[in-house]
Amino acid sequence: MTDSPSVIKPMVRLLPERIGRPGRLTILSTGIAAVVLAPLAVVLFSVFSPAGDVWEHLLHTVMARLLLNTLWLVLGVGIGTTVLGVSLAWLTVTCEFPGRRVFDWALVLPLAIPAYVFAFVSIGLLDFTGPVQTFLRSSLGIGTGWFPRIRSTGGVIAVMILAFYPYVYLLSRNAFFTQGRRGIEAAQSLGHSQWKAFFRVAVPMARPWIAAGVMLALMETLADFGTVATFNFDTFTTAIYKAWYGLFSLTAAGQLSSILVVIVFLLLLAEQRLRSRSRYVQSEKVSVPMIRKNLRGLRGWATFVYAGTVLSLGFLIPVFQLAVWSSGILRSDLDVRYFGFLTHSIFLGALTAGLVTACAMILVYANRLNNTFWTQLTVRSATLGYALPGAVLAIGGIILVTWVDHRLIAGVQSVFHVKIGFLITGTLFAMLLAYLARFLVVGHSPVDSAMQRITPSTDETARSLGVSGIAMLRRVHLPMLRAGLLTAVALVFVDVMKEMPITLMTRPFGWDTLAVRIFEMTSEGEWDRAALPAVALVLTGLIPVILLVRQSSRSV
Repeated sequence: MTDSPSVIKPMVRLLPERIGRPGRLTILSTGIAAVVLAPLAVVLFSVFSPAGDVWEHLLHTVMARLLLNTLWLVLGVGIGTTVLGVSLAWLTVTCEFPGRRVFDWALVLPLAIPAYVFAFVSIGLLDFTGPVQTFLRSSLGIGTGWFPRIRSTGGVIAVMILAFYPYVYLLSRNAFFTQGRRGIEAAQSLGHSQWKAFFRVAVPMARPWIAAGVMLALMETLADFGTVATFNFDTFTTAIYKAWYGLFSLTAAGQLSSILVVIVFLLLLAEQRLRSRSRYVQSEKVSVPMIRKNLRGLRGWATFVYAGTVLSLGFLIPVFQLAVWSSGILRSDLDVRYFGFLTHSIFLGALTAGLVTACAMILVYANRLNNTFWTQLTVRSATLGYALPGAVLAIGGIILVTWVDHRLIAGVQSVFHVKIGFLITGTLFAMLLAYLARFLVVGHSPVDSAMQRITPSTDETARSLGVSGIAMLRRVHLPMLRAGLLTAVALVFVDVMKEMPITLMTRPFGWDTLAVRIFEMTSEGEWDRAALPAVALVLTGLIPVILLVRQSSRSV
């Protein structure tokens, strides 16, 4: 039986209007991947540039210290976040103790505070002239020779552990919930105690999730600039910034960035190998819920003190101190400048959130309609940027924009015989390029998760009703993707507002933001004046944390 002409003609008329045509979307997704990978490619190619005097100076004077400091950070933060995140997740999932229901969601709140805000609050509180040591000296007569020095390697590691342990906590918590109690009961039936079952059964089964959380924490550690700069702790990110702004050597900054990229890729390779060797699966289709062990008496209150100490150090005390500092300088420091800081931050966040979400939508839709090897490769390539430090992407964007600008100037001069200045250098273009490369995966993940929930039968039903092309996207997909799109916009918006290295290194003249204001004030040691913009960032950062908690609770 053949189709009638009355059916064929409407289909032919709709064909040119279909934005879901695989060829077009494949080209768009490939273009997005190329734009995102361009800054990284520029950084990697800088390795082949001639090594100048600046690079030779850095190689012989600071390279060994940079590598050693990076090693200490990776080891310290990796071990610390694993211990805190896994232990707290296990206690809140398997044990009943005073305040467990509050700690279950409250232990995620430190994600709302940027690590560099943790840094200057910790120094302001615990330094020699801070209120803690001052109180010990004046009121209790206790000397400070025994007091641990906050401006040290241990201080940097401690601050980063408190800032990044929620990544491990969230993923470990979900892993322990989905395991159920069958594995623990089987181990106990073989004579193992609950703690032996934890180490021999629960942790190995949750290893891929734990490794993913630790890897997120380590990526944030390597990408951090504000924390290490506040502590005057030399790492590759601070060296990149000094090479660019202090020594005025873009080549040296690019070559330092290439070394940092190699370190990041080695960590990613190690994580991939670890996860590829893990083959722990749940035998039941539906896991049996965990029965919590009631911790009575001293053990219950000891667990309460442990979780309460982590929450206090990671969220309550920093927020309280920021509020105290802000209230003290609110009248004297709050002026019209803050309107500009806030406006610039919101504008950059909103513009980047819209751009990233649109690009993420194109990648997700292309992968849905044309799920080939090439499309999957472009999607994976376009979402690599989050594993790279902002300083690396900033340098790559600056080099790329400068190169394009020189080519444009040469082209205009050769064609029109007119000398012109820079066209895009010093504008928002390099900043947006680095933002897109850094945060595309943040926007892609919630949109992709929402799209996965739309079954292919939904598309087939819509086509059978004569809805296709733009109409299907507008009337079917977008309403069903609304939650994922809003989540993507919110997450990217807040991440951009908190981003310091990219903003600091690529901003046009006069484009100061809240993050830049915090850096300037902390660089001068004025902690109270840095508190006011920090409070704004913390309040904004609560938005994605609430979304993460709600999403985690729904998945559980």
